[in-house]
Amino acid sequence: MTLPTDSSTANSTVDPVPARVIFITGANKGLGLEAARQLGRRGHTVLLGARDAAKGEAAAAALRAEGLDAHALVHDVGSDALTADVAAWIEARYGRLDTLVNNAGVAIEGFGTLTTAVPLEVWPRTFEANVFGVVRTTLALLPLLRRSAAGRIVNLSSILGSQALHADPASPIYHFKAPAYDASKAALNSLTIHLAYELRDTPIKVNAAHPGWVKTELGGDGAPMELPEGAQTTVALATLPADGPTGAFLHLGQPVPW
Repeated sequence: MTLPTDSSTANSTVDPVPARVIFITGANKGLGLEAARQLGRRGHTVLLGARDAAKGEAAAAALRAEGLDAHALVHDVGSDALTADVAAWIEARYGRLDTLVNNAGVAIEGFGTLTTAVPLEVWPRTFEANVFGVVRTTLALLPLLRRSAAGRIVNLSSILGSQALHADPASPIYHFKAPAYDASKAALNSLTIHLAYELRDTPIKVNAAHPGWVKTELGGDGAPMELPEGAQTTVALATLPADGPTGAFLHLGQPVPW
């Protein structure tokens, strides 16, 4: 992996949390890129994971043009080799990782799909990206997070992963179902709880984020939230202070039912 060119850091907002090294998967567009922009503006170093090298570098270059410390890394959550390359690059460059944002994910079937209508092949493809890819990336980078004085792991979940709300006929998502996607996010929530438990006696905090219904390729133009607001939960959890929560499922600081 080629070492990217250094750039100076310029802050439009000073974050009270000391400068961090932050890796965000799937960060060349959408919520991942917006979170990188907001974190970069707070003075943090942002590493943008992207499957396409050209798209990743274009995104990082755009952030650097704003005066931010941003670098693109070729990464695919489905690749052991690329994930190992990212870990090796971060170790050689920084010696640690302060925050991992597991942002990359897919939604293959349409929302409002019946369980019996989901093609069988959609299930493993969805879980590979939304669950197994998170496990792969997290395990590879956990040794570097352990070197941080205050490691943070943010798993981009969704309110559609809430079992409680899906089971409640009075909830706003009761009729808004995407079975494979919903199940993968519920599994991601479970992973969040279990990893937070394992790391409970360390400085590392692990949380799941519901960004909201945001205008992205996934959310569509009819979504009520714009990208800057949608990235706020990720940014807050990526920079939690020492007294912040762990093992939580949150949206804009408020708990989401599991």
